[in-house]
Amino acid sequence: MAQKSLDAERNSALVKSTRAVLEYRLLENKNNKEFAGMSTPSDVAPSLPPLRAIQAFEQTARFGNVARAAEALDLTPSAVSHQLANLEAMIGRQLFVRNARGVTLTPVGEQYLKDVSGLLHSLAVATERASSDVSLDCLRLHSSPSFGLLWLMPRLEAFRLTHPDIQINLSCSYESLHFSRDKIDVDIRHGVPNWPSYEVRTVRNETFAVLAAPKLLARRPVREAADLLDRDLILSEATLLKWPAWFAQHGLARPEHPYALSFDRSYMTLEAASHGLGFALESSLLAQKYLASGELVEVSPESLSAPVAAHHLVFPKAHSSFPRVRRFLEWMEGELGHGFVF
Repeated sequence: MAQKSLDAERNSALVKSTRAVLEYRLLENKNNKEFAGMSTPSDVAPSLPPLRAIQAFEQTARFGNVARAAEALDLTPSAVSHQLANLEAMIGRQLFVRNARGVTLTPVGEQYLKDVSGLLHSLAVATERASSDVSLDCLRLHSSPSFGLLWLMPRLEAFRLTHPDIQINLSCSYESLHFSRDKIDVDIRHGVPNWPSYEVRTVRNETFAVLAAPKLLARRPVREAADLLDRDLILSEATLLKWPAWFAQHGLARPEHPYALSFDRSYMTLEAASHGLGFALESSLLAQKYLASGELVEVSPESLSAPVAAHHLVFPKAHSSFPRVRRFLEWMEGELGHGFVF
């Protein structure tokens, strides 16, 4: 009996010892797995917002309205609002001020838009480039119609000769396109520069001049501003400086008789003036081809011309690092004969 009791105690001790070893090994194995899965701070991937949230932020900032952003993204307004709320929660700062009329960017939101604008476009361009001829880099330009037709188009061949590795895609309209949605690298805009979220390079030394065909000027000479009060005038409706403001600069009231012709495109105004249909008030930069050929002449440029900052190269901050954009800007400065106004 004593021997049986001793054997039972030994068996019980063996079971307890075995159980303890197994428990230890299980715990050690668990700890090793956890340790293997641990990362140092430098190994942890940065916390990135969802792509959908960045799209919602960019579109809402563009339109200043959640409903319009939702329409552009083919989402519901509540889905866009949810994306914006998650993005603000992730950042820990408010990006928009909400009001009854829509939303406006906070200072933090304005800076964030500057930092992220162009990223979606870069992603789209990278995807497109991966599926196309990698030997060509495509520069996508958008321009106001008259600048694109009259100034840029005649010079594109010179750009191609000096930059054969860059393919040009040029679209023209008066609409300010969206850089990521419309895949635009640089937008050449006409107007008052008020685009705080983007980089802006203004064309310097642009002047508005009174222009006329030589035969019209010979028939109806002009020596001072008042002489134009009874002349046939062509009105450019979309320019920054129009006839009423020009006459006011010279201390004169606007002409009482209606304009002979009016156009919503500068290239139409210049073409009409070159046919002797009236006097035009237009950009001498856009009229260079007409002036060089003698189809138009400037009327008393020393006294009747006025400086105007009308054309601007606009692009997201991120695009300034694109080699194709830098090369295009440098080429533009060479063609203009001077640098831009920043």
